[in-house]
Amino acid sequence: MTQAAAAPEFDDSLGEAGAATPAFRARHALLRRLADVVCLPSSRVNAFERAMTADLLVDMLREAQTHEKLRVSRRLASLTEPPTTLVRLLLKAEFEVAEPLLRECPHLNESDLVDCARNAGLDHRRLIAARRGLGELVADALIEHGEPPVLESLLKNDTARLSYAGIEGIVALTRNDPRLLPYLLKRPELRPAHAYVLFWWADSEARRTILQRFAVSREVLQDAVGDIFSMAAEEGWQDPLSRKALQFIERRQRNRAAIEKSPFESLEAAIAAGQAGLTRDVAEEISYLAGLKPMTGLKIMSDSGGEPLAILCKATGLPKAAVRALWRGLRRPETDASGALVPALERVLITYDMIAVDRAQTVLRYWNWSLSSALTPALLKAIEEGDEAALDEYSVPQRTAMLALSKEFGR
Repeated sequence: MTQAAAAPEFDDSLGEAGAATPAFRARHALLRRLADVVCLPSSRVNAFERAMTADLLVDMLREAQTHEKLRVSRRLASLTEPPTTLVRLLLKAEFEVAEPLLRECPHLNESDLVDCARNAGLDHRRLIAARRGLGELVADALIEHGEPPVLESLLKNDTARLSYAGIEGIVALTRNDPRLLPYLLKRPELRPAHAYVLFWWADSEARRTILQRFAVSREVLQDAVGDIFSMAAEEGWQDPLSRKALQFIERRQRNRAAIEKSPFESLEAAIAAGQAGLTRDVAEEISYLAGLKPMTGLKIMSDSGGEPLAILCKATGLPKAAVRALWRGLRRPETDASGALVPALERVLITYDMIAVDRAQTVLRYWNWSLSSALTPALLKAIEEGDEAALDEYSVPQRTAMLALSKEFGR
């Protein structure tokens, strides 16, 4: 099909009075003829002639009325190669002018869509977000505005491609708009680095989804690097980079070296001591004995939902009773007036039952890696100042820590 055949006729029925007024008949006729030339097939007009005509149209349409722009927009919507200068002007015009192009023209290029996303209005962006085959650059431009209706449309668009940075941006936005969570959790681009951060502010249903989808086994990693543990031991574990990675992979969760320095003979003894009321000192000892840093332990024990307590106990080989002991030590109610378990504790105990030890260890170690090892002085300063504009300066675990901990520092 040629461009001329694809283009609809210039719509004379549009206009404030249904027809051009005598004073503007020349303008109306000129706009129509120029649009005719732009829509001619390449066999009738060359690229330079088409570009020259488009430039004339752009100059006229800048001062034209809305209904005149709309006529041209409808005419261009079926073209396979609409002129960029003309398209950009119409895409940034009133929504009713841009709508035919955004809805009906599948051939808009990425740069034009990015320009529209950054310089037009919310309604424009919502239509862009729903376009088929949307690329990462356009999606990133849409995400920059942080508009929930646009993001919801984008996340629902299963033909759109989202970048790692784009997903990370939406993750941060879900902290203040949890309605986006169900749609975000369905995206194939979502990675453990994102999901484990989402967990901290997700509701119970979303947390269950995250654990079921992202709490993966480390068996493949353990098989792949099993012989490297002995190499690192022979070197005295002097290389901090390999030591940190191997600590994430290894099967043993508890810190045996911490027992020698602890006032408690075991992790079980520390938890038993905390049943009467978890003090900061006891909580820190539990963290050390569980192979965690105090920052991670604090995050787990201060979590209002309680599911992290189940992850902690399952990963360290503690019985289900330890979950209730920690719950009691945190002075949280266990039963209601009728003697039945409170729903929150029941949910936490179900979490304990549903997750395997190795998978619980994966979650726990990821938290420990991302929430503590990345806390450099520069990152702490960025968290305190809410400087999320500097995210690109940091590594994956540093960005994870920033997102998860920013609320802890008074944001």
